[in-house]
Amino acid sequence: MNKQELIGRLSLVEHIEGGYFVETYRSQQDISTERTGSNRSVMTSIYYLLTDDRPIDCLHKNRSDIMHYFHAGSPITYILLTPDGQFQKVKLGLDLANGEVPQLLVPGGYWKAATLEAGEFGLIGEAVAPGFDYRDMEVATSEAIRLEFPTFWGEVAPFIRK
Repeated sequence: MNKQELIGRLSLVEHIEGGYFVETYRSQQDISTERTGSNRSVMTSIYYLLTDDRPIDCLHKNRSDIMHYFHAGSPITYILLTPDGQFQKVKLGLDLANGEVPQLLVPGGYWKAATLEAGEFGLIGEAVAPGFDYRDMEVATSEAIRLEFPTFWGEVAPFIRK
């Protein structure tokens, strides 16, 4: 299967961060939070696809924990900036012998970006708890990231949405 077939069969649409996505699940059960708007679904889930023509998931952070699951295609490299100032690079894929991992937890409050470095596509799934809400997401700006993470600016600058 190629990227166009996946986009069609999974009904994927362009995502504001880059790549393509579709929400596949939103819990009907809500929980109360201290966040804007208070209640959130207990959990949400999506398919997310990076392709050779949309290979970058721009740097952003979410208040919720997000578990990423590798499904198909080429591995996806994640760039993470932790709240305590650490830089991490993790490859999501199935080549365990070469250090890839089939699932990756990105805790709420971490800045993250992802890239498809080779291949036609990489397909993953994400589970978000408490459930995804755009009010909980922040897209990085050059000014904020330069101030907060000057040491890693060169590593993350390509992932800042222009």
